[in-house]
Amino acid sequence: MELDERKKKILQAVIRNYLETGEPVGSRTISKYTDLNLSSATIRNEMADLEEMGYIVQPHTSAGRIPSDKGYRLYVDTMMEEKEREVVEMKEMLVERQDKMETLLKQIVKVLARNTQYATMISAPQSKGNKLKLIQLSRVDENQILAVIVTEGNVIRNNILTVNEGLDDETLLKLNILLNTHLNGLSADEINLGMISALKQQAGIHSDIVGEVIDSVAKGITAQEDLEIYTSGTNNIFRYPELADQHKASELINTFEEKQLLGELLQESRSEGDNTGIQVYIGEETPVQSMRDCSVVTATYELGDGMKGTIGIVGPKRMDYDKVVGTLRTIQTQLDELYRKD
Repeated sequence: MELDERKKKILQAVIRNYLETGEPVGSRTISKYTDLNLSSATIRNEMADLEEMGYIVQPHTSAGRIPSDKGYRLYVDTMMEEKEREVVEMKEMLVERQDKMETLLKQIVKVLARNTQYATMISAPQSKGNKLKLIQLSRVDENQILAVIVTEGNVIRNNILTVNEGLDDETLLKLNILLNTHLNGLSADEINLGMISALKQQAGIHSDIVGEVIDSVAKGITAQEDLEIYTSGTNNIFRYPELADQHKASELINTFEEKQLLGELLQESRSEGDNTGIQVYIGEETPVQSMRDCSVVTATYELGDGMKGTIGIVGPKRMDYDKVVGTLRTIQTQLDELYRKD
């Protein structure tokens, strides 16, 4: 007798229910547990076939069934195949180029939410401890120059500076060489007063312009763009009775919608995470009040050139920590491999 798709789904439902409860599983339970929309009588017939095929057994005189070793083996093999497909799917998804970062991040949180059955979030990558990569001064008109500041992660900021005297191309070239020779690769903390004074002295009559450019550089390096956060799976909260209380669930969902507290949580976890970039908050350890009945697991991912972001998974305190941490480490590794190739 062939094990068709319907029998496979019923067998999976029997095994999952038995793993969760430890009790023999009856047809009425399966009729509520699956999305097959089958009657209890039909499910009883299918379960009888599964028993005859050796995938489930009836313990003692119980009306329910439990998985046999053969049933467990099929379940594990099928599960491993599904996980392999998910890894392939994830890799294909991560092949998206950097210019499709938003789409990539949205896909990641959706896959995570589907895979873990928890609420998920991910922050767009940002540079921490920005360093200067390039300064480019160019003339707009006689009284204005454009200062283009490029920092780590190829973040570009433009500043218009007013000048009192016209600057020819040769003067701009000399100022560009002066500034880039001394400032490239430095962070804001490394640009000290002594260095600024020396640069102004070398600039001679153009010291005021150099001072304004350095001010723009400092602002460009230290400026932080608004943290973009993508979320998915918030409705998974209702799967867990301890989180499904109307007041608690409402607060938690509002937190996901407003995102400000999520941003603070993700940034804090990035600074506190261990050398693996993994941080686990359980219950009261969670800095967000609405998540005090939850566990939150975060992971820092890095795209190179100082660009870092954070992934977070929120679920009940009885979450499957092993699965969650393993999934996050897989994402970390794949993102790292993807962007190392670039």
